[in-house]
Amino acid sequence: QVQLVESGGGSVQAGGSLRLSCAASAYTYSTGCMAWFRQAPGKGREGVAGANIGAGSKYYADSVKGRFTISRDNAKNTLYLQMNSLKPEDTAMYYCAARWDRFCGDSWYLAHRYTYWGQGTQVTVSS
Repeated sequence: QVQLVESGGGSVQAGGSLRLSCAASAYTYSTGCMAWFRQAPGKGREGVAGANIGAGSKYYADSVKGRFTISRDNAKNTLYLQMNSLKPEDTAMYYCAARWDRFCGDSWYLAHRYTYWGQGTQVTVSS
């Protein structure tokens, strides 16, 4: 049974930075897809960044390219999302997601494809 726990959210002014963490348990890191999603009130889940764990491929939404970086710490079984140059439109609940799959590139941003989800961590960016 995979468990994902996010942390690192908070409130920051525009232009600031936050680093989100997703601690995973009972997860096989040799293969699979992991991603960060976000959801603002009244809106659907939006894929922010994804990774093919086995292949090392990384994917980003156009809205965050150049500002966000997804990474992993294998020793700590933790997925990270470094968020720089934050904008008010980045305000949302951020979720960590994972699924067992060898192919992630065409579907990393599709929320319904993911099996495991964390509880979310709130990110608020003020102007």
